[in-house]
Amino acid sequence: MSKKTEKINTNAKNKKNKKSSSSINFSTVKRLLKYAVGIYKVQFVIVIISIIVSSIANVMGIQFLQKLIDNYITPLMGQQNPDLSNLFMAVLGMGAMYLVGICATYLYNRLMINISQGVLKKVREDMFNHMQTLPIKYFDTHAHGEIMSTYTNDVDTLREMISQSIPQVFSAVVTMASVLISMFVTNVYLTLIVLGMVVLMVFCAKYFGGNSSKFFVKQQEDIGKVNGYIEEMMNGQKVVKVFNYEEESKEKFDKLNEELCDSSTQANIYANMLMPCIANIGNLGYVFIAIIGGMLSVNNILSIGSIAAFLQYIKSFTNPVSQISQQMNFVIMALAGAERIFALIDEKSEDDDGYVTLVNAKVENGKLVESVERTGIWAWKHPHHDGTVTYTRLRGHVEFENVNFGYTPNKMVLHDITLEAKEGQKVSFVGATGAGKTTITNLINRFYDIQDGKIRYDGINIQKIKKKDLRKSLGMVLQDTSLFTGTIKDNIKYANLNASDEDVINAAKLANADHFIRNLPNGYDTVISGSGEGLSQGQRQLLSIARAALYNPPVLILDEATSSIDTRTEQIVQKGMDGLMKGRTVFVIAHRLSTIRNSELIMVLDHGRILERGDHKELMAKKGMYYALYTGAIEID
Repeated sequence: MSKKTEKINTNAKNKKNKKSSSSINFSTVKRLLKYAVGIYKVQFVIVIISIIVSSIANVMGIQFLQKLIDNYITPLMGQQNPDLSNLFMAVLGMGAMYLVGICATYLYNRLMINISQGVLKKVREDMFNHMQTLPIKYFDTHAHGEIMSTYTNDVDTLREMISQSIPQVFSAVVTMASVLISMFVTNVYLTLIVLGMVVLMVFCAKYFGGNSSKFFVKQQEDIGKVNGYIEEMMNGQKVVKVFNYEEESKEKFDKLNEELCDSSTQANIYANMLMPCIANIGNLGYVFIAIIGGMLSVNNILSIGSIAAFLQYIKSFTNPVSQISQQMNFVIMALAGAERIFALIDEKSEDDDGYVTLVNAKVENGKLVESVERTGIWAWKHPHHDGTVTYTRLRGHVEFENVNFGYTPNKMVLHDITLEAKEGQKVSFVGATGAGKTTITNLINRFYDIQDGKIRYDGINIQKIKKKDLRKSLGMVLQDTSLFTGTIKDNIKYANLNASDEDVINAAKLANADHFIRNLPNGYDTVISGSGEGLSQGQRQLLSIARAALYNPPVLILDEATSSIDTRTEQIVQKGMDGLMKGRTVFVIAHRLSTIRNSELIMVLDHGRILERGDHKELMAKKGMYYALYTGAIEID
């Protein structure tokens, strides 16, 4: 039975559409730099120094070219037996200078690899660790494929920016500044001509770069949408097949893929036009300066060495301009991804203002006190404002008092719910899809907090109980079984990592899962994937029940736990379930009404209200809604 009607609608049209921006968010840059500088301060300083040394070495090499021509090569021209020793030493000096630049370039590139990977490792850790603190509501309102895209595509663009784009942009800026100073020293008028040419380059870069950046940002958003849709289709392949939805799914995918193709095409059109445009402006400038420089040389205003050096300066000045223009696309695209990464990290963690905790306890002098040893007795530790502490034994007594709840404030799902589940009592909920059955169990876990009323656990308002401690006292077996990549034993031990192998086997026996596990190729050490491939739906559910048995909680929530098991298997499992439920407070949501006949209390819900309550015999005697459901006069769905 689907629970989607009881959850917040995750349709994309309920989301706020964020306007794509091609501008740089400097707060995001500052935050990224904190990651780099905070973790790799020394390495980061070495990188900056190495970039400066590399850039200055290249500029000094060009300056040396001027001296090489004017002071060493030109004087030797026309000599019968020229002495090349000084020229040789000068060339060696020039080579040494370039070698320093090469070593510095290698050093900062090598360090940036370590810095970028370290920063990304920290970013992924922060994302995943924070994700574990987010409320269920976040995952109900965000497509899982888009979240995965943040971990993959957005992080990858961040890697390219940190390891390549930032060093190249910084290097280009330092090079341009050094070259500009050298050009002014060589000839002011030629430098002004070059600056005019650079202004034209900047206009081209702004036009083509701005448009390409805008579409690169949209491309990343479209990738997230495509990934989200692919994940949905992969998870729902059986539904797609059984309802012959292949053509419609292809049409929707084609539409999303077309949007991705369009944004990628537009981004690359502008990006690919940028480099040739700037390069050709630079080439024209190079020719123009060569002509003017030649004229100045003929009139003995400028030396040949100065002309050769100046032409090299032009190349060294215009190349960084195009380099910066090209890298800015990747920077803006990466910053857009970084904003999505930080949006996840900045999501508000699950509120928990509880202060009542669950502790081991023992009876001493007729009173319940805290114990440092495991005694098998659990108690709620309740500190009070006056400094005193009281202990309440954990029994599993749950009460709802006039509870109203809605996933959104303007749409209530539950209305005036009042019920009591006494210690060791089995309470069942029946009703149509969307009646509010699963919502009630979600409120017991505090996956969501109520708007009005009170929920008490052993007489304590559950809003006073720390969520972690509250959930430690509850066990759940859901309709949708979640298994994890690992052995069968590991999947059962997920409930209690400190459990022994004997405890695992006993839990499996209680759930009647031991027999089928032992028939697997490697028994309890059989490795399964997260989807549980190779196991039937019923077997996966049995493992989920065994996990709950190992958890051994005083309160158990069974959300259609046997709905995926055939009738014959259900009879086998039911015996194990009876053993599991013995002595516990149990909340049961059941599709098959035959499984709840022995419940002490049955609640019949409709549109978030309790219409009838009582045991099976009492409700059948009333001949109301439960009677109609049980006899088939009304279908549950």
